[in-house]
Amino acid sequence: MPDQRSALVTGASRGIGAAIATSLAADGWQVGINFRSDEDGARRTLEVIEAAGGEGVLVGGDVANGAEAIVSVVEERFGPLGCLVNNAGVTADGLAVQLSDDDWQRVIDTNLTAAFRLTRHAVKGMARRRGGRVINIASVVGPRANAGQANYAAAKAGLIGMTKTVAVEVARRGVTVNAVAPGFIETDMTRDHVDGVVEHIPARRVGQPDEVAAAVRFLASDAAGYITGTTVYVDGGMSA
Repeated sequence: MPDQRSALVTGASRGIGAAIATSLAADGWQVGINFRSDEDGARRTLEVIEAAGGEGVLVGGDVANGAEAIVSVVEERFGPLGCLVNNAGVTADGLAVQLSDDDWQRVIDTNLTAAFRLTRHAVKGMARRRGGRVINIASVVGPRANAGQANYAAAKAGLIGMTKTVAVEVARRGVTVNAVAPGFIETDMTRDHVDGVVEHIPARRVGQPDEVAAAVRFLASDAAGYITGTTVYVDGGMSA
């Protein structure tokens, strides 16, 4: 595990991001809890971390604008970044022929371009210090078609491709770069859409945020030091 115990989780006010932040804190990481608008949710994540004896700091800001400023807040509080989890994402669904340029660009900017900018900034320092972890939250939708999500699928497929390439570029510096691709995970955003989904999942159930967090927790650990450039699917068999 990197000597630097400072971590940043984007989009950590609820759901998968909150689960990842609390999981990393339980392993001793000092966690930057990024949020765009849900400060109350982010504060609840921080309260859970602190109640368990961990350390965290709230980091407001839209990852699509000012990525370096977000990292700076965490580094000023906890020191050089040792782990970056690019989790923040948005959706703007619609059939490809109906998608507006704005809906296309907003999803690409938040889900892919922001992750690239944060990764570019983080790996510079990690490579100099010869150690670090970057974990990108992709989606089973990246390699698997899902009608109505051309923009989201393009962003997540691009994220997987970026993960592989950056991993190769920094591997000799002791920096690992991996992706975790969730399937259908039960969160506030998806809870009303469970009906009709389970029958298409081989495991015959939806996943939980903690199950995604467990994969991230492993990839951030010492035990995953020889794993880089790969994608771990947490999807109940959807990608099989």
